[in-house]
Amino acid sequence: MTISTSADGVRNLAMTMKPDNVDGDLDRRLRVLLISTYELGHQPFGLASPATWLRDLGAEVTVVDTAVQDLPTVALRTAELIAIYLPMHTATRLAVPILEEIATLNPGAHVCCYGLYAPVNESFLRKLGARTVIGGEFEDRLCSLAKELAARPPVVTPALPLAQHGNVIDLPRLAFRAPDRSTLPSLSTYAYLDTGDGRRKVVGYTEATRGCKHLCRHCPIVPVYNGQFRVVQRDVVLEDVRRQVRAGAEHITFGDPDFLNGPAHGMAIVRALHEEFPQISYDCTIKIEHLVAQRRLIPELRDTGCLFVTSAVESVDPQILDRFDKRHTLAEFVDAVGLFREVGLTMNPTFVTFTPWTTPDGYLELLRVLAELDLVDNVPPIQYAIRLLIPRSSRLLELEDVRHIIKPFDEERLYYPWDNLDARMDQLYDDVMAAVMRAQGEKVSRRESYARVWDIASTLVHSHPQPLPAGLDRNAPGRPAPSMSEPWYCCAEPTADQFRPSV
Repeated sequence: MTISTSADGVRNLAMTMKPDNVDGDLDRRLRVLLISTYELGHQPFGLASPATWLRDLGAEVTVVDTAVQDLPTVALRTAELIAIYLPMHTATRLAVPILEEIATLNPGAHVCCYGLYAPVNESFLRKLGARTVIGGEFEDRLCSLAKELAARPPVVTPALPLAQHGNVIDLPRLAFRAPDRSTLPSLSTYAYLDTGDGRRKVVGYTEATRGCKHLCRHCPIVPVYNGQFRVVQRDVVLEDVRRQVRAGAEHITFGDPDFLNGPAHGMAIVRALHEEFPQISYDCTIKIEHLVAQRRLIPELRDTGCLFVTSAVESVDPQILDRFDKRHTLAEFVDAVGLFREVGLTMNPTFVTFTPWTTPDGYLELLRVLAELDLVDNVPPIQYAIRLLIPRSSRLLELEDVRHIIKPFDEERLYYPWDNLDARMDQLYDDVMAAVMRAQGEKVSRRESYARVWDIASTLVHSHPQPLPAGLDRNAPGRPAPSMSEPWYCCAEPTADQFRPSV
C-alpha cells in the first residue's frame, strides 16, 4: 500500500461540489472516504454506486481504488466516515493495513466495512476498528449512517462510537441510481480484454443483479444472500453502460454472480444494449445448470454481442460436485460445451482444482477432459492451481468430513486451513503453482503451460511423464480464446499475485 500526501491528488479524486439539483438531507457537509482495495481489475461498481447516493445526500465524497491508486493521506486524515468495500476475500486481506493506518492517522473517523466479506469477517474487522459492518444491499444503509454522523458535530478527537443500528446483513429491494464514475480512475487503467486475435479492448463493468438464488456450498455469496438475489433496474444498468461507453468502454463485463438468475431481466438488458451500441461486446457469468436449462438463449447471447461466458464448472468429479452442491454433472458440462461450439460462442470454464477430496487420478482426469473437449486454449493456466477457500460461515462446514479435516481458523489469513488426506496432493499443488507462475513469467502459450502441468501430474500418477492427450501439441500456437487480462478467481485461496494487483 502506498500513501499519497498530495492535496492535489485529493482534489482530483473528490467531487466536492454538491449537485445543483439536489437539496441534500444532511444536517451539515459530511466528509466521506470510500475505499476499494481489489475487484479483479474492474472499476468498482461498489464504489461508484454508494458514492452517487451519498453525494445526492450532500456529502463530500472521495473515492479511492487502491488497486490502481495511492491512498491520499489528506483524505485519510480528514474523513469523518471511512467506508471500505470488501466484495471478496483478497480485498479483505488487502484492507488490513489500511484499517491499521486509519487507526493511527484518524482514530476519530467512523469506520464502516461493507460488501460480501464484511459480515463473514465481522469480529475480525471490529478488532481492527470497524464500527459498522454491512452485508447485502449497502447503499441505503450507508446513507442512514451518514445522516446519523452528520447530526453530530464534526469529529476533532476520538468520539464515542455510534451503536450499529439494524442487522449486519440487510436485503431490501432498492431503487438504484446510475453510478457516478467520474472521479474513479479511467477505464484504461483497469484490466483490458484480449480478444484472442491480438487486439485489446477497454473494458467497462456493471452489475444487473446481486446475490444468487442458488446455494452452492463453497460459494461466498450464500452466507449473505441465502438463495436470494436483487435486481438492479434496467434503466440504471443501461445508463451506467452509456456513461462508460462515453468514457471509452469498448466491452462490458456483467459482474452478476449468475447473469441468468433472472433470465428475462438479463436478456432484456443485453437486447437493449445491442440495439443502442451494436459495436459493444460483453461477457457474463452463467452456471452450467442455467446454460443447459436455457439453451434456447445461447444463440441470442451470441447475437447480442456476447464474446464469452465464464462458467464456474469447479470439477468433473461427481463426488466433488455433490459436496459443492453444484447441481450439474460432467455430462451436462460436456453438453454445454457442445452447445457453445454449435453457435460459435466461447465458454471460459473455471475450476477449483485442489480440494480435500481431489486425488492424483482425479486431477489428471480433469486435465484429460479439458484436452478432449478442446478447452486448453480457454483455460487460464492459474486455474490449474486453484485451491479451495473455506471461510467462516461457509456451507462446507455443514459436512462432517470437512469439519474433521480443517485446522483451527486462521485469523490472519481469514480461512480454515486444510490438508489433503493424500500428502502427495499438497506437494502437487506446490509444484503446479510454481510451474504456472514460472510459465506466466516466461509468457509461454496456454498449451505449453498445460503441458508442463500435465508432465507434473502424470509423473505423480505413473512415475514418469505420459504422452500428452491425443491431438494436443505443446508447440502448436493454439487458438487463444477471448479473455480478461486479470484472471478470474472464485472460491479460491488467494495467490501471491493477487496481493500485487496489476492490470
